[in-house]
Amino acid sequence: MSILVSACLAGELCRYDGKNKLREEIYQLVRQGKAIPLCPEELGGLLTPRSPAENTGQQFLTIDGEDVTKEYRLGAERALALFTLLRPTTLYLKAKSPMCAVTKSYDGTHEGKLIPRPGLFLSRLKKELADFECQLIEVD
Repeated sequence: MSILVSACLAGELCRYDGKNKLREEIYQLVRQGKAIPLCPEELGGLLTPRSPAENTGQQFLTIDGEDVTKEYRLGAERALALFTLLRPTTLYLKAKSPMCAVTKSYDGTHEGKLIPRPGLFLSRLKKELADFECQLIEVD
């Protein structure tokens, strides 16, 4: 059994604000060698800390108006490659993230409004691997 987790949930300081969203049970899975952490945003070359970005539906823009679509796409592609290689049975993904969200993410206005739209990594995963069988667990 293999598990992939959003790195911020495992305690890695990789969120846009340089912090994490540590969940002790997920940290323990990684510590015990049962899970592998990944941060698709960092895989795409985004630095930590960084300005928060949201999906406008056309592109990923930071709150300062910088277009980071290229980095988001690259990170999603690299995370997809890891998923394909490892074929995990479970994914623990950070809720509301423009990259990792399962059900809802921010609408692109940077006003805190959520809409029913998965993050880019999960969207790419579903598009490229229509037959993937994996338990998705969204963690806030």
